[in-house]
Amino acid sequence: MRPTNNAQTTKEIKDEITKIRTSIQKLRSSTDDNVLMNVSNEKSVESEILQLKQRRLLKGHFGKIYAMHWGADSKHLVSASQDGKLIVWNGFTTNKVHAIPLRSSWVMTCAYSPSGMLVACGGLDNLCSIYKIAQKNEGLETKVTYRELAQHEGYLSCCRFIDDQQIITASGDRTCILWNLETKTPYCTFTDHAGDVMSVSIIDKRGIFVSGSCDATAKIFDYRVGKAVSTFPGHQSDINSVDFFPDCQSFGTGSDDASCRLFDMRSYRQLNEYIQDYVLCGITSVTFSQSGKYLFAGYDDYICRCWNTLTTSISDTLKDHENRVSCLGMSKNGQALCTGSWDTVLKIWA
Repeated sequence: MRPTNNAQTTKEIKDEITKIRTSIQKLRSSTDDNVLMNVSNEKSVESEILQLKQRRLLKGHFGKIYAMHWGADSKHLVSASQDGKLIVWNGFTTNKVHAIPLRSSWVMTCAYSPSGMLVACGGLDNLCSIYKIAQKNEGLETKVTYRELAQHEGYLSCCRFIDDQQIITASGDRTCILWNLETKTPYCTFTDHAGDVMSVSIIDKRGIFVSGSCDATAKIFDYRVGKAVSTFPGHQSDINSVDFFPDCQSFGTGSDDASCRLFDMRSYRQLNEYIQDYVLCGITSVTFSQSGKYLFAGYDDYICRCWNTLTTSISDTLKDHENRVSCLGMSKNGQALCTGSWDTVLKIWA
Protein backbone atom coordinates (compact mmCIF):
# COMPACT_ATOMS: atom_id res chain seq x y z
CA MET A 1 0.00 0.00 0.00
CA ARG A 2 2.88 2.39 0.68
CA PRO A 3 3.95 2.61 -2.99
CA THR A 4 0.33 3.39 -3.95
CA ASN A 5 0.13 6.19 -1.37
CA ASN A 6 3.45 7.61 -2.55
CA ALA A 7 2.28 7.56 -6.13
CA GLN A 8 -0.98 9.26 -5.21
CA THR A 9 0.86 11.95 -3.22
CA THR A 10 3.27 12.58 -6.09
CA LYS A 11 0.38 12.97 -8.51
CA GLU A 12 -1.36 15.50 -6.21
CA ILE A 13 1.84 17.55 -5.92
CA LYS A 14 2.33 17.56 -9.69
CA ASP A 15 -1.26 18.69 -10.21
CA GLU A 16 -0.76 21.52 -7.71
CA ILE A 17 2.46 22.61 -9.43
CA THR A 18 0.66 22.62 -12.78
CA LYS A 19 -2.08 24.85 -11.36
CA ILE A 20 0.46 27.28 -9.91
CA ARG A 21 2.41 27.39 -13.18
CA THR A 22 -0.79 28.10 -15.11
CA SER A 23 -1.69 30.94 -12.72
CA ILE A 24 1.78 32.48 -13.08
CA GLN A 25 1.57 32.32 -16.88
CA LYS A 26 -1.82 34.03 -16.84
CA LEU A 27 -0.44 36.85 -14.68
CA ARG A 28 2.60 37.27 -16.92
CA SER A 29 0.50 37.38 -20.09
CA SER A 30 -2.04 39.78 -18.60
CA THR A 31 -2.28 43.14 -20.38
CA ASP A 32 -3.03 44.85 -17.07
CA ASP A 33 0.19 46.36 -15.76
CA ASN A 34 -1.31 46.77 -12.32
CA VAL A 35 -0.75 43.31 -10.82
CA LEU A 36 -1.77 44.33 -7.34
CA MET A 37 -5.13 45.47 -8.68
CA ASN A 38 -5.73 41.88 -9.80
CA VAL A 39 -5.01 40.68 -6.30
CA SER A 40 -7.29 43.29 -4.79
CA ASN A 41 -10.27 41.93 -6.73
CA GLU A 42 -10.02 38.55 -5.04
CA LYS A 43 -12.75 37.93 -2.48
CA SER A 44 -10.18 36.56 -0.05
CA VAL A 45 -8.72 40.05 0.42
CA GLU A 46 -10.85 41.91 2.95
CA SER A 47 -10.65 45.67 3.39
CA GLU A 48 -10.26 46.77 6.95
CA ILE A 49 -11.99 49.93 8.14
CA LEU A 50 -9.92 52.22 10.34
CA GLN A 51 -11.52 54.42 12.93
CA LEU A 52 -8.96 57.13 13.60
CA LYS A 53 -10.02 59.75 16.13
CA GLN A 54 -8.80 63.25 16.77
CA ARG A 55 -6.63 63.19 19.89
CA ARG A 56 -5.06 66.66 19.89
CA LEU A 57 -5.89 70.08 18.45
CA LEU A 58 -3.01 72.51 17.92
CA LYS A 59 -4.29 76.09 17.78
CA GLY A 60 -2.01 79.10 17.58
CA HIS A 61 -1.52 80.04 13.94
CA PHE A 62 -3.52 82.94 12.51
CA GLY A 63 -2.95 82.22 8.83
CA LYS A 64 -3.11 79.32 6.41
CA ILE A 65 -0.87 76.42 7.43
CA TYR A 66 1.24 75.29 4.49
CA ALA A 67 3.63 72.72 5.94
CA MET A 68 4.41 70.55 8.97
CA HIS A 69 7.10 68.01 9.84
CA TRP A 70 7.55 65.63 12.78
CA GLY A 71 10.71 65.51 14.85
CA ALA A 72 12.61 62.24 15.26
CA ASP A 73 11.39 61.90 18.86
CA SER A 74 7.75 61.56 17.66
CA LYS A 75 6.86 64.14 20.28
CA HIS A 76 7.69 67.48 18.72
CA LEU A 77 6.67 68.86 15.35
CA VAL A 78 7.19 72.08 13.43
CA SER A 79 4.61 73.95 11.36
CA ALA A 80 4.81 76.91 8.98
CA SER A 81 2.00 79.35 8.31
CA GLN A 82 1.34 82.46 6.30
CA ASP A 83 0.93 84.38 9.53
CA GLY A 84 4.73 84.68 9.35
CA LYS A 85 5.42 82.24 12.18
CA LEU A 86 7.33 78.98 12.43
CA ILE A 87 6.02 77.13 15.51
CA VAL A 88 7.58 74.14 17.24
CA TRP A 89 4.91 72.19 19.14
CA ASN A 90 4.84 69.57 21.85
CA GLY A 91 2.39 67.13 20.33
CA PHE A 92 1.54 65.51 23.67
CA THR A 93 0.74 68.65 25.66
CA THR A 94 -0.21 70.86 22.65
CA ASN A 95 2.09 73.55 24.06
CA LYS A 96 4.08 75.85 21.81
CA VAL A 97 7.76 75.19 22.52
CA HIS A 98 9.15 77.86 20.18
CA ALA A 99 7.58 80.56 18.03
CA ILE A 100 9.95 81.90 15.39
CA PRO A 101 9.01 85.08 13.50
CA LEU A 102 9.94 84.93 9.83
CA ARG A 103 11.15 87.76 7.62
CA SER A 104 8.79 86.61 4.86
CA SER A 105 5.29 85.38 5.62
CA TRP A 106 5.09 83.60 2.25
CA VAL A 107 6.46 80.34 3.63
CA MET A 108 5.75 77.07 1.79
CA THR A 109 7.80 74.38 3.55
CA CYS A 110 9.44 73.45 6.84
CA ALA A 111 11.61 70.63 8.16
CA TYR A 112 12.90 69.20 11.46
CA SER A 113 16.46 67.87 11.60
CA PRO A 114 16.98 64.27 12.80
CA SER A 115 18.92 65.49 15.85
CA GLY A 116 16.15 67.89 16.86
CA MET A 117 18.67 70.74 17.02
CA LEU A 118 17.63 72.55 13.83
CA VAL A 119 14.50 73.54 11.92
CA ALA A 120 14.33 74.95 8.41
CA CYS A 121 11.80 76.77 6.27
CA GLY A 122 11.50 78.52 2.93
CA GLY A 123 9.05 79.93 0.42
CA LEU A 124 8.62 82.79 -2.02
CA ASP A 125 11.75 84.53 -0.73
CA ASN A 126 13.79 81.86 -2.60
CA LEU A 127 15.81 81.23 0.61
CA CYS A 128 16.19 78.25 2.91
CA SER A 129 16.40 79.66 6.45
CA ILE A 130 17.86 77.48 9.22
CA TYR A 131 17.21 78.08 12.94
CA LYS A 132 18.81 76.52 16.00
CA ILE A 133 16.43 75.17 18.63
CA ALA A 134 17.28 75.39 22.35
CA GLN A 135 16.90 72.00 24.01
CA LYS A 136 16.76 72.82 27.71
CA ASN A 137 14.37 75.72 28.17
CA GLU A 138 11.04 75.10 26.53
CA GLY A 139 9.54 78.52 26.01
CA LEU A 140 8.58 81.04 23.38
CA GLU A 141 11.66 82.79 22.10
CA THR A 142 12.66 85.15 19.33
CA LYS A 143 15.09 83.35 17.08
CA VAL A 144 17.94 84.64 14.95
CA THR A 145 18.66 82.89 11.67
CA TYR A 146 21.48 80.34 12.01
CA ARG A 147 22.03 79.89 8.26
CA GLU A 148 20.52 81.35 5.10
CA LEU A 149 21.00 79.35 1.91
CA ALA A 150 20.72 81.52 -1.21
CA GLN A 151 21.16 79.92 -4.63
CA HIS A 152 17.71 79.08 -5.98
CA GLU A 153 16.20 81.37 -8.59
CA GLY A 154 12.63 80.35 -7.76
CA TYR A 155 10.44 79.73 -4.74
CA LEU A 156 11.45 77.06 -2.23
CA SER A 157 8.83 74.29 -2.34
CA CYS A 158 10.36 71.66 -0.05
CA CYS A 159 13.35 71.05 2.21
CA ARG A 160 14.52 67.96 4.11
CA PHE A 161 17.52 67.45 6.38
CA ILE A 162 19.96 64.60 5.87
CA ASP A 163 21.75 65.53 9.09
CA ASP A 164 22.90 68.69 10.88
CA GLN A 165 25.49 69.35 8.15
CA GLN A 166 23.43 68.63 5.02
CA ILE A 167 20.00 69.54 3.69
CA ILE A 168 18.24 69.02 0.35
CA THR A 169 16.01 71.74 -1.08
CA ALA A 170 13.57 71.70 -4.01
CA SER A 171 12.52 74.77 -5.95
CA GLY A 172 10.31 76.30 -8.60
CA ASP A 173 13.46 76.90 -10.64
CA ARG A 174 13.27 73.18 -11.61
CA THR A 175 16.29 72.21 -9.50
CA CYS A 176 17.15 70.44 -6.28
CA ILE A 177 20.26 71.34 -4.28
CA LEU A 178 22.28 69.40 -1.73
CA TRP A 179 23.76 71.95 0.70
CA ASN A 180 26.75 72.10 3.01
CA LEU A 181 25.32 73.94 6.01
CA GLU A 182 28.73 74.80 7.44
CA THR A 183 29.89 76.68 4.36
CA LYS A 184 26.38 77.62 3.11
CA THR A 185 27.35 76.40 -0.36
CA PRO A 186 25.91 73.68 -2.61
CA TYR A 187 27.56 70.28 -2.77
CA CYS A 188 25.58 69.50 -5.90
CA THR A 189 22.76 70.93 -8.03
CA PHE A 190 20.32 68.54 -9.72
CA THR A 191 18.83 69.88 -12.95
CA ASP A 192 17.09 66.82 -14.42
CA HIS A 193 13.46 67.97 -14.08
CA ALA A 194 11.66 69.93 -16.80
CA GLY A 195 9.18 71.57 -14.39
CA ASP A 196 8.94 73.04 -10.90
CA VAL A 197 10.08 70.51 -8.27
CA MET A 198 7.39 70.36 -5.58
CA SER A 199 8.48 67.71 -3.08
CA VAL A 200 11.35 65.47 -2.00
CA SER A 201 11.72 62.47 0.31
CA ILE A 202 15.09 61.10 1.49
CA ILE A 203 16.65 57.74 2.37
CA ASP A 204 19.92 58.87 3.88
CA LYS A 205 21.23 55.34 4.48
CA ARG A 206 21.20 54.66 0.74
CA GLY A 207 22.22 58.13 -0.40
CA ILE A 208 19.12 58.62 -2.54
CA PHE A 209 16.06 60.84 -2.65
CA VAL A 210 12.88 60.94 -4.72
CA SER A 211 11.40 64.12 -6.15
CA GLY A 212 8.00 65.01 -7.60
CA SER A 213 7.63 67.71 -10.22
CA CYS A 214 5.20 69.74 -12.31
CA ASP A 215 6.57 67.85 -15.34
CA ALA A 216 4.32 64.99 -14.07
CA THR A 217 7.27 62.69 -13.33
CA ALA A 218 9.01 61.44 -10.21
CA LYS A 219 12.77 60.88 -10.27
CA ILE A 220 15.19 58.96 -8.08
CA PHE A 221 18.43 60.84 -7.46
CA ASP A 222 21.67 59.42 -6.09
CA TYR A 223 23.31 62.38 -4.39
CA ARG A 224 26.59 60.46 -4.12
CA VAL A 225 26.95 60.59 -7.92
CA GLY A 226 25.00 63.82 -8.40
CA LYS A 227 22.37 62.83 -10.95
CA ALA A 228 19.01 61.14 -11.53
CA VAL A 229 19.22 57.36 -11.83
CA SER A 230 15.60 56.62 -12.81
CA THR A 231 12.42 58.37 -13.94
CA PHE A 232 8.82 57.33 -13.26
CA PRO A 233 6.10 58.71 -15.58
CA GLY A 234 2.41 57.94 -15.24
CA HIS A 235 0.67 60.96 -13.75
CA GLN A 236 -1.32 63.30 -15.97
CA SER A 237 -0.61 66.49 -14.01
CA ASP A 238 1.68 68.08 -11.40
CA ILE A 239 3.06 65.80 -8.68
CA ASN A 240 2.68 67.75 -5.42
CA SER A 241 4.01 65.24 -2.91
CA VAL A 242 6.21 62.16 -2.67
CA ASP A 243 7.02 59.83 0.21
CA PHE A 244 9.12 56.67 0.48
CA PHE A 245 7.42 53.40 1.37
CA PRO A 246 8.71 52.02 4.71
CA ASP A 247 10.67 49.22 3.00
CA CYS A 248 12.66 51.88 1.07
CA GLN A 249 12.09 49.99 -2.18
CA SER A 250 8.98 51.86 -3.29
CA PHE A 251 7.46 55.32 -3.02
CA GLY A 252 4.08 56.99 -3.21
CA THR A 253 3.00 60.12 -5.09
CA GLY A 254 0.07 62.53 -4.94
CA SER A 255 -0.93 64.66 -7.92
CA ASP A 256 -3.28 67.34 -9.22
CA ASP A 257 -4.78 64.63 -11.46
CA ALA A 258 -6.70 63.44 -8.33
CA SER A 259 -4.73 60.21 -8.04
CA CYS A 260 -2.13 58.73 -5.73
CA ARG A 261 0.22 56.10 -7.10
CA LEU A 262 2.67 53.54 -5.78
CA PHE A 263 5.88 52.98 -7.76
CA ASP A 264 8.47 50.23 -7.28
CA MET A 265 12.13 51.14 -7.78
CA ARG A 266 13.28 47.58 -8.43
CA SER A 267 10.90 46.81 -11.31
CA TYR A 268 10.72 50.43 -12.57
CA ARG A 269 6.94 50.28 -12.76
CA GLN A 270 3.73 51.46 -11.18
CA LEU A 271 2.30 48.96 -8.71
CA ASN A 272 -1.00 50.58 -7.81
CA GLU A 273 -3.22 53.59 -8.38
CA TYR A 274 -5.51 55.11 -5.75
CA ILE A 275 -8.38 57.00 -7.36
CA GLN A 276 -12.14 57.36 -7.20
CA ASP A 277 -14.42 58.66 -9.96
CA TYR A 278 -16.24 61.11 -7.70
CA VAL A 279 -13.01 62.66 -6.35
CA LEU A 280 -11.89 65.30 -8.83
CA CYS A 281 -9.71 67.56 -6.70
CA GLY A 282 -5.92 67.50 -6.37
CA ILE A 283 -3.80 65.90 -3.68
CA THR A 284 -1.54 68.16 -1.64
CA SER A 285 0.45 65.64 0.43
CA VAL A 286 0.94 61.92 1.04
CA THR A 287 2.48 59.75 3.76
CA PHE A 288 2.54 56.06 4.69
CA SER A 289 1.75 54.26 7.91
CA GLN A 290 4.74 52.66 9.57
CA SER A 291 3.78 49.20 8.29
CA GLY A 292 3.08 50.47 4.78
CA LYS A 293 -0.43 49.06 4.85
CA TYR A 294 -2.04 52.48 4.60
CA LEU A 295 -1.42 55.55 2.45
CA PHE A 296 -2.75 58.83 3.82
CA ALA A 297 -3.49 61.64 1.38
CA GLY A 298 -4.61 65.23 1.93
CA TYR A 299 -7.06 66.65 -0.62
CA ASP A 300 -8.26 70.05 -1.75
CA ASP A 301 -11.85 69.12 -0.76
CA TYR A 302 -10.97 69.43 2.97
CA ILE A 303 -10.68 65.65 3.45
CA CYS A 304 -7.82 63.33 4.37
CA ARG A 305 -8.36 59.90 2.87
CA CYS A 306 -6.71 56.71 4.05
CA TRP A 307 -6.08 54.13 1.31
CA ASN A 308 -5.32 50.45 1.78
CA THR A 309 -2.14 50.12 -0.31
CA LEU A 310 -2.91 46.52 -1.35
CA THR A 311 -6.66 46.56 -2.04
CA THR A 312 -6.79 50.23 -3.22
CA SER A 313 -9.94 50.70 -1.13
CA ILE A 314 -10.55 53.61 1.26
CA SER A 315 -10.15 52.51 4.86
CA ASP A 316 -11.01 55.82 6.52
CA THR A 317 -11.86 59.47 5.79
CA LEU A 318 -10.96 62.32 8.13
CA LYS A 319 -13.42 65.14 7.46
CA ASP A 320 -13.09 67.54 10.40
CA HIS A 321 -11.05 70.27 8.69
CA GLU A 322 -12.88 73.35 7.40
CA ASN A 323 -10.54 74.11 4.52
CA ARG A 324 -7.93 72.53 2.27
CA VAL A 325 -5.75 69.86 3.92
CA SER A 326 -2.40 71.32 2.91
CA CYS A 327 0.03 69.00 4.71
CA LEU A 328 0.22 65.83 6.75
CA GLY A 329 2.82 63.55 8.31
CA MET A 330 3.19 60.31 10.23
CA SER A 331 5.22 60.36 13.44
CA LYS A 332 8.43 58.33 13.34
CA ASN A 333 7.07 55.71 15.74
CA GLY A 334 3.96 55.33 13.59
CA GLN A 335 1.54 56.08 16.41
CA ALA A 336 0.12 59.43 15.32
CA LEU A 337 -0.92 61.21 12.13
CA CYS A 338 -0.86 65.00 12.01
CA THR A 339 -2.84 67.00 9.45
CA GLY A 340 -2.50 70.73 8.77
CA SER A 341 -5.00 72.88 6.94
CA TRP A 342 -5.76 76.31 5.57
CA ASP A 343 -8.28 76.54 8.43
CA THR A 344 -5.23 77.54 10.61
CA VAL A 345 -5.22 74.45 12.87
CA LEU A 346 -3.29 71.19 13.10
CA LYS A 347 -4.95 67.98 14.25
CA ILE A 348 -3.33 64.84 15.60
CA TRP A 349 -5.12 61.54 14.93
CA ALA A 350 -4.60 58.07 16.37
